[in-house]
Amino acid sequence: MPELTFGLESVAPVPFAAVPLLGFGLHVMNTPATERIHTVVLRSQVQLDVTRRPYSRIEQSKLCDLFGEPDRWSTTLRSMLWTHVSTIVPAFTGETTVEVTVPCTFDFNVAATKYFYGLDDGHVPLTFLFSGSIFYEDPSSALQVSPIPWDREATFRLPVRVWRQLIDQYYPNVAWLALRRDVFDRLYQYKQEHGITTWEQTVEEAAGP
Repeated sequence: MPELTFGLESVAPVPFAAVPLLGFGLHVMNTPATERIHTVVLRSQVQLDVTRRPYSRIEQSKLCDLFGEPDRWSTTLRSMLWTHVSTIVPAFTGETTVEVTVPCTFDFNVAATKYFYGLDDGHVPLTFLFSGSIFYEDPSSALQVSPIPWDREATFRLPVRVWRQLIDQYYPNVAWLALRRDVFDRLYQYKQEHGITTWEQTVEEAAGP
């Protein structure tokens, strides 16, 4: 029966993707090394281990929306779920490396976006928790299936600059903000009544000096 172990080796923006994606290089190793793996249907739960890094005063101020005032962080700072992703690992024997793609939204209604945006520099500690199914050949060449144990995981330090590089590539000098429909209607009416051509000018004038 196969025994898989996992290790994260690299990360980079995925070029020419339809949506912002980070590609993580995942090394997969099997024991015994001579056993042929037909396919692995891999599911990854990605967590932000927010307690495993320090924060500057500026970062603490930016993250108040998520965690409250810094004097409360001993009780409010907890690991956060980033996302769930699925990956198909193709056939291999012994070991292989695959790309695990993680979508990145710039929606500020999403806690992970607020967290990443609130960081100035450094790294984001991540934990990938793995599950799924392994399809492999037994000694008689018959196809078998085995679950991935729930204790399989891997840690990684994601550079904040890589996330910013990805976001700047897809949203250069732009941020997205979702508004309640009635608030948008009032802002839209203000824009029309004052003959304003851009939303930036509308917000600036509506906000006042």
